[in-house]
Amino acid sequence: MLKQNKRIEIVRSNRICLSSMSQKSAEGICEILSRHYTKVVITTVDNRLDLDKLVARRPDLVFLGMNFIIDDELFDLRSANKIWLSQYLDDYKIRYTGSDQTAHKLELNKHLAKRQILNSGLNTSPFYVIYQGNSQNILDVELEFPLFVKPTDRGASLGIDNKSVVHDFDQLSIKVDSIASELSADSLIEEYLPGREFSVAVLGNEYSNDFSVMPIELVAPKNKNGDRLLSQEVKSADSEHFIKVTDLALKARICVLAINAFHALGARDYGRIDIRLDRHGIPQFLEANLIPSLLAGYGNFPKACLLNKNLSYQSMLIRIVYLAFARNYDASEYIITEEKSRPTLFSKPKSQIPLVIKSI
Repeated sequence: MLKQNKRIEIVRSNRICLSSMSQKSAEGICEILSRHYTKVVITTVDNRLDLDKLVARRPDLVFLGMNFIIDDELFDLRSANKIWLSQYLDDYKIRYTGSDQTAHKLELNKHLAKRQILNSGLNTSPFYVIYQGNSQNILDVELEFPLFVKPTDRGASLGIDNKSVVHDFDQLSIKVDSIASELSADSLIEEYLPGREFSVAVLGNEYSNDFSVMPIELVAPKNKNGDRLLSQEVKSADSEHFIKVTDLALKARICVLAINAFHALGARDYGRIDIRLDRHGIPQFLEANLIPSLLAGYGNFPKACLLNKNLSYQSMLIRIVYLAFARNYDASEYIITEEKSRPTLFSKPKSQIPLVIKSI
């Protein structure tokens, strides 16, 4: 096989709280892409210096496995001193996989994502946020129990456990306090959805503006309270079952919500949308993951691609890379100079051509 003469850097972090990609996943992606491109490496970005070195090398493509770094000594996830890799790479016209900064910010702030979904006229369960340090009383609770409580800004089901479904004010207070003390996070309080849960892979097609929308049903084992939750424990053990969605009418409703949510969040190329049915069987948006796990045999995204479209792991990765390379960055139009050890970019903004969706 004749390899394309391209340098691809798969970027992740050694800091677990920053990286959306495990070392094992990065190695699997690297092994596949190395069959097709001349230079594929795994790059660790933990700080600003690492990021500047990445930009200085000017790879042909960055395969994103993380969202941001924190540019201060305290390394507080709540810090405003975040450098978003997608925006940083956009500034220097270096191609990267997946969505841009705007979409990633919504994805990582679950309450903002839900608000955007509501503003777009789409279904998501009623919710509110309890911020750290804010007192609450039972009169503040306007939603009916049971409720579901999770951190506003953590992935991988972090903070979701047997106590996440709360049936009274005392249980709510205990769970909110634990999220604040253990994770230093605000709490998203939403109406509990008792129905079936689905994970939907959304992947752009190479030769058209269409998207493949591929749902699978996830069935978690019942916990001691009788709830089926994709908790941190369940995900770590990979103990949930996945099932092909065969009810065509239900599948259509799930797919329509997923693709509309994907675009409402400003996502592009690929991502995962999680959906759960309410007590009436109506699909409701849960959250998005725009850098989903791509670990072969584990991640819901590759499982959905294989089960729905018989799309192999290799074909899935090649398509993600193809979509990123298809974005038209002309580096010759930009001038890069050194200023205070950081490249400074001068350019004229280009108008963006909106993506047209023909079909699902």
